[in-house]
Amino acid sequence: MGTLKIGIAGGGVGGLAAAIALRQQGHDVTVFEQAKGFSKVGADINLTPNVVRAIDGLGAGAAIRERGARPTFRISRDWDTGRETSRLGMSDVAEQQYGAPQVTIHRSDIINALAEQFPMDQIQFGKRIRSLQQGDDGVTLAFEDGSSASFDVVVGADGIHSRVRTALFGEEHPRFTGVVSFRSVVPTERVKQVPEIEAFTKWWGPNPHSQIVTFPLNQGKDTFIFATTGQASWTEESWTSEGDVNELRGFYKDFHPDARALLDACDSTLKSALYEREPLAQWSVGTVTLLGDACHPMLPFMAQGAGMAIEDAVVLGRALANVSTRAEAAQALQRYESARKERTAKIQIGSRGNQWMKGPGNADWVYGYDAWRTPL
Repeated sequence: MGTLKIGIAGGGVGGLAAAIALRQQGHDVTVFEQAKGFSKVGADINLTPNVVRAIDGLGAGAAIRERGARPTFRISRDWDTGRETSRLGMSDVAEQQYGAPQVTIHRSDIINALAEQFPMDQIQFGKRIRSLQQGDDGVTLAFEDGSSASFDVVVGADGIHSRVRTALFGEEHPRFTGVVSFRSVVPTERVKQVPEIEAFTKWWGPNPHSQIVTFPLNQGKDTFIFATTGQASWTEESWTSEGDVNELRGFYKDFHPDARALLDACDSTLKSALYEREPLAQWSVGTVTLLGDACHPMLPFMAQGAGMAIEDAVVLGRALANVSTRAEAAQALQRYESARKERTAKIQIGSRGNQWMKGPGNADWVYGYDAWRTPL
């Protein structure tokens, strides 16, 4: 095993997954997170079989299975008639077919499951990056609090507003997609009359911007409701704000009664603007690289945003196996980037088009991918 000193900017899902994967290879890893600590902030996340299999190799598979839920099927329905247009077996069927089930879970539960696999004293909170300098002797991160630290390798897992990406490639602003989302969680007891509420169900609307997605959470005790619709502009200061449940219901008033029943059960909702970027032509410079939303933020329509960050993390760890010098590390980062760019760009563009699995189709190219075995 090689030993490199590695700094990771960002202690979210992708950053923690990368920290575990790199530490498994014997590297000295420190994570820097701008928040003051881990919190309940964030969306509820669909971990498809390709992602659960990646998490299994990081040692957190049992924890996410225990805390999450296992949808029975992935079902597509027409928004007005309720007609079923596709159905995939998940849970035990996916386990047999892909080696792992689908797990739906709150982001904070994934964070906690991953954090249990990494030493907390190697995570520094309240650390917001001010600048990054790369020289012959390493990479120096300077933080807003006036401190700095130097590393052989730096990984930018710091999200769509990535300071590391800006340091590498300059300022670039994400694009508002013209789509907003609503997120709500309700007790399953309140929507138990909705058929197959234990499945992951997507109600396809009259246009690509309009949909309602539901899936179980918290071992099935709760149901997550995610809805999107078109909106011309976003003028709120924050990307997420308190939404109006009456506005939410109004957007979907013509949907099937089963879909409307879900929205009728919501007491509150969060409204968010959806932003994206074009796929990056390059992720790495020297011994600095990017992963997750820092290099390929995507719309949620294929439910692969967090999953792609976790896959990135596993492949990055494998690429840096047995690497002990900065020269070798720079080459390894190019292998990592080459192994990941085509897949993430394809999913990024597919998510934007929002047609995947609307009707019968083959999910194997997404769900059958194995980050632990894909060629480097």
